[in-house]
Amino acid sequence: MAGKSKNKKKPVIHNPRPLKSNFQKEAFHIPAWAIYAVLVITALVYIRALFNGFASLDDDIYVFENPYIKYLSFDTVKSVFTSFYFGIYHPLTTLSYMLEYHFFGLNPFPFHLFNIILHLINVYLVYILTGKLSGQRFTSVFVAAMFALHPMHVESVAWVSERKDVLYSLFYLLSLISYLRYIDSGYNKKHYVFTLLLFIASLLSKPSAITLFMLLLAVDIYRGRKISIGIFIEKLPFFALSVLLAAVTYLQPKADDGTALLYAYTFVERIFLFTYSLAFYIVKLVVPFHLSAIHYHPETGGVAFPWYYYASLPFLMLLAWLVVRKTRLRRDKLFGITFFLVAISIMLPVLPIGLAITSERYTYIAYIGLFFVAGQGIVAIKNTMVRKAALILCALILAAFSYLSWDRIKVWESGITLFTDVIKKYPEHPDGYIKRAIIKKNQENYQSSLEDCNKALAINPNFTPGLSARGSTYIEMKNYEAALTDLDLAVKLGSSEADTYNNRGFAFQNVNDTVAAMRDYNKALKINPMKQVVYNNRSTLKAIMGNFPGALEDINKAISLNPDDSKAYCNRGNIKYFLNDFSGAVNDYSIAVKLKPKDNQVLFNCGMARLNLNDTSGACEDWQKSLNLGNQAAGNMINQYCK
Repeated sequence: MAGKSKNKKKPVIHNPRPLKSNFQKEAFHIPAWAIYAVLVITALVYIRALFNGFASLDDDIYVFENPYIKYLSFDTVKSVFTSFYFGIYHPLTTLSYMLEYHFFGLNPFPFHLFNIILHLINVYLVYILTGKLSGQRFTSVFVAAMFALHPMHVESVAWVSERKDVLYSLFYLLSLISYLRYIDSGYNKKHYVFTLLLFIASLLSKPSAITLFMLLLAVDIYRGRKISIGIFIEKLPFFALSVLLAAVTYLQPKADDGTALLYAYTFVERIFLFTYSLAFYIVKLVVPFHLSAIHYHPETGGVAFPWYYYASLPFLMLLAWLVVRKTRLRRDKLFGITFFLVAISIMLPVLPIGLAITSERYTYIAYIGLFFVAGQGIVAIKNTMVRKAALILCALILAAFSYLSWDRIKVWESGITLFTDVIKKYPEHPDGYIKRAIIKKNQENYQSSLEDCNKALAINPNFTPGLSARGSTYIEMKNYEAALTDLDLAVKLGSSEADTYNNRGFAFQNVNDTVAAMRDYNKALKINPMKQVVYNNRSTLKAIMGNFPGALEDINKAISLNPDDSKAYCNRGNIKYFLNDFSGAVNDYSIAVKLKPKDNQVLFNCGMARLNLNDTSGACEDWQKSLNLGNQAAGNMINQYCK
């Protein structure tokens, strides 16, 4: 094999043997079953996530409101592969949600279970990959264990909406492993084709996979391949696909999520934003404290950054010197750091991002490079006592990380627990209060929702998401005038969220300003043509205005986008009732009742439709159920028709 060649003039190929062959002679005697122990411990830590619900942070977008996952059919699968959703193209991730929804509905257990299974597979793949790179079982087990149990990786696994992270990583790691087999096999084209196909699957899971082609070049250099034009030609398909997806993704319209925030900083400030974010990930590798679902940008407007933003630059310069200085591990250090920088590169604040300056999930693949450097560094220790001390320290660190991950998983139990934690970490930022307020509003805890909105707006009276959220809460409390005051100000301040216009349209509708309501509903759908609730609301407005064909068109669209919305079926039943299609109304009311059995108004309406079909006994049965659920009007109908 190439690694055993005696021709000193040929480039040295570092450990070309596949992992299943014998490892190189090691100072640490790590048993073959060690990786399985890591997998068992990881499963025991992450089993806690199986009892979590949905965390609300993007879960509403990618699961609850995602029209692409509601039906499993050839047409919907085709739509998934030919459409962007919220400016992102990840059809394989959406397809996985579609399958789970088809078989399990909105039960969070299988969603979490699949994430955990993917993470466990990824842990084993990291073991394979780093074993092939290092030839050291200690390094491969160490890196796999750190990857499996590091608290910074909890976000990628315990958050349902980060399915794309664990799924793209699966194919990303497989592609790297396949590429190493391509090199080790003497450049067998079969392995090259597998590498490319796995890369495409990774791209179809998350655009972050575009960094792979650069890592393939890094692997070439690390494994001692002679740099030639052929190496670059090999990478052309990977490069072309990466550029294409990056360009198309960047050109997709994005929701107003704070992406303009980055432009509020000066050029010098943006340098420190960049250095801070890079230093953040390095520091959190060693000391994973103050973890949060969102790490916000610092204040703008001439206010000085916290000291650690400025300290990040000399800190990185010191680290750079330690990496490039000549030592026995220089080659491993350069490769590991390159791996880290390449994987994290597209996540750094160079282009506009959102409210968060850093995100813990971005380290999922990137940390492998830094873990690799640490593993190889430990292997290089010669002193027996130091070596034993290093092993004890590794065990203590992994035990601590296991506990911290277990504890962190609990934070992702629900949206309330998650944003309560965000508020605890960033009490000075209004965003956490607003996100928690929206969840409370959806749980019909309106007074508490209003309190959170008020706290957020006390911090920043012009925070448009806060004004929009408080306006929405006022609507639920039927205080439409107060709602309009907040929503008008949000629009005046530049809010371009579909929800803001939808809520204001609903408020206008309830103060009988139908023209303004229609204008806002149309604006909301122009911003987001897939917003189901807007079609539902506009349908009701069109019915009020006597446009029943238009109302039916909108409500049919609403149902197609979310076939589990009981309110939409109720509204379509109401429209059919007014069109004297009582049989059709009963069918829609019946579906609405199946979806929401305790809706007394739907039962009452269904009884009225049955009465018009001369089904008095059926009407009385519906009214009795409605009365039992608190609808007093049903009692009047019972007294009149059911005695």
